[in-house]
Amino acid sequence: MVCGVCVAVTLLLCALRGDAANLLRVTSTSGNPPSVPTVHCWCASYPNMTFCSWPEPSQSPPLHYIATYSERHGRPVKKNCHLIQPGSSSSVLASASPSDQLWHCHLPDLKLLTDYIINVTAVYAGASSSHLASFMLEDIVKPDPPVNVRVSPQHNSTLVMEWSPPPSWAYIDIFPLKYQIQYQWDNRGSPVSVKRGPYERTWVDMNGMIPGRTYLFQVCAMELLGLGECSDWSSPVNITVPKL
Repeated sequence: MVCGVCVAVTLLLCALRGDAANLLRVTSTSGNPPSVPTVHCWCASYPNMTFCSWPEPSQSPPLHYIATYSERHGRPVKKNCHLIQPGSSSSVLASASPSDQLWHCHLPDLKLLTDYIINVTAVYAGASSSHLASFMLEDIVKPDPPVNVRVSPQHNSTLVMEWSPPPSWAYIDIFPLKYQIQYQWDNRGSPVSVKRGPYERTWVDMNGMIPGRTYLFQVCAMELLGLGECSDWSSPVNITVPKL
């Protein structure tokens, strides 16, 4: 027989991947524990612009969130993560592609080559749920996409593709970027895609393009030494190669 008195239930899950750890903790005073925040962290400008984000539940949102971070090793001094509400026009978040459905927090002044733990707790009436994740800054580098992508025709079926680095990447002279390009076209109703790079420059000659064919071009940016991952693809640019 199930007792009618509510009891406190705590659930702790730990998933290890190498040295990184992701933990989910749920504490509830009822039989229906709340959902755990799904947290994603990335560094938009190495080494001083790091964000974490998570979606606001569409059903039964929490009363509030508590977000802290600390070094994984050594003296565990917790720091508060600067919370940014969904739909905020915060200037700090201007380069982080804000979403009306996402909470964000800003983690300033992280140290290089240091393991950190981020703890995001959703607080409900009589319950809470936490997402804890371990990360190193160098592993979560992901620049914003390049901007001002343009493609212009040249002679002999050659195109020149040019772009500008993401404005949010603050120290491009100290931490240069490299780029990968992608172009696509339609072949009898089926898309064909080609990737090229990486390139350390912000332009590339595209030779041997087919006159009369329409191409779609995009570019992504990555830290020069390969830290983290490439950015999302830039907004697509379409061009039809002039016929000779």
